[in-house]
Amino acid sequence: MSSTDVDQQIEIWKMKRLIKSLSLARGSGTSMISLVMPPKDQISIMNNTLTNEYGTASNIKSRVNRLSVLSAITSAQQCLKHYSRVPPKGLVVYCGTILTDEGKEKKVSIHFEPFKPINTSLYLCDNKFHVEALQELLDNDSSFGFIIIDGNGCLYGRVTGNTREIITQFTVDLPKKHGRGGQSAQRFGRIRQEKRHHYLRKVAETATQVFIPNNKVNETGIILAGSAEFKNDLMKSDLFDPRMRAKVINVVDVSYGGVNGFDQAISLSQECLSNVKLVQETKLIEKLFDEISLDTGKYSYGIMDTLKALDMGAVETLIVWESLDVNRVILSGPDGIEVERFFTPAQEADRSNYVDKDTGAELEVKEKMPMLEWLTEIYKEKGAVLEFVTDRSTVGSQFVKGFGGMGGLLRYKMDVALLEGDDNDMYYDDDEEVVENDDDDCFF
Repeated sequence: MSSTDVDQQIEIWKMKRLIKSLSLARGSGTSMISLVMPPKDQISIMNNTLTNEYGTASNIKSRVNRLSVLSAITSAQQCLKHYSRVPPKGLVVYCGTILTDEGKEKKVSIHFEPFKPINTSLYLCDNKFHVEALQELLDNDSSFGFIIIDGNGCLYGRVTGNTREIITQFTVDLPKKHGRGGQSAQRFGRIRQEKRHHYLRKVAETATQVFIPNNKVNETGIILAGSAEFKNDLMKSDLFDPRMRAKVINVVDVSYGGVNGFDQAISLSQECLSNVKLVQETKLIEKLFDEISLDTGKYSYGIMDTLKALDMGAVETLIVWESLDVNRVILSGPDGIEVERFFTPAQEADRSNYVDKDTGAELEVKEKMPMLEWLTEIYKEKGAVLEFVTDRSTVGSQFVKGFGGMGGLLRYKMDVALLEGDDNDMYYDDDEEVVENDDDDCFF
């Protein structure tokens, strides 16, 4: 997987976390604004809408609700001031006053450009944030290329999420079959076959230009569709780039060519499109399982063993369950020495994990962040490729329940269990000198 693909996968994971936190947020009254603008919308029009909404909200009878709504609208207007025009991929704004777990009010103001184009237009005031438009981006986060070919022409399209794009198309005038001509019938037949061959050549060359612009297929998969035999001829032809042939995930019969055929091909390929990412992550986890079953030594699993291998730069591919709920916590004692630990929610709630067992001194939390977020920041400097997986497949569920939801494919053979400092915490003083400790009860 290229660095661009990995970066996009990280963006997708961050988007999932944001969606989860926003969907759980609740407020009082209608003080939470959800604003989504597609790329072609205008900032000035939305500013006018917010100004009108401000005037309407001034008439709300409840003083508390009125002030909350007016504050949210003002925050949304302030967010829009950061943009002279809607960004190329659209604009998403969430503003309002939410209630924390302690029952206190907290103001929230978030604005960003999504990681891929959004074509939904939305403005809502409610007691919750509406994240359906963002969720749609994640439901189909891969890009698929379509080639719609028949005897009248060829269309090239792309589907990404809920966005359909026609890249280019052209028409062709091919001679029809006929039985007339006498002695010239064979010549007419040769001319017809030559023109069909030239047409297939043009289709194949254009497909290469469209889908392999930088010597690499940009699409997750390719779908061939058409109403005649041209799609099958193209699939079998030596003119069709083998890199694209390897990416073909479906060949479908459609009743039309052009745009109508494109729409029909999308409809007939829904199941195929939805399963591609699941198949990819299944293959990745199965590769890890194969290394384990063959006992090659080029693997690690479990959080602590994998983190040790990662720290040594031995992990080539880091595989992590996208919902792994573990926090990285930095604790500090009275002497100023710091220790890095990884806690599950249950371990985090156990106060005995915040006490130095040698001295009985209480340890202070200096830093805390989700381990997955920490991994997205450090995986590159460790020389690894970070892959998030789900538990929706059989092997995915087995990976989460039986292997701790974290593992690694290693660059070289090593026995992680024999590493020096196994199962020991690592304490750091001010000079970043590593000091080992025999306390092994706080590892996850």
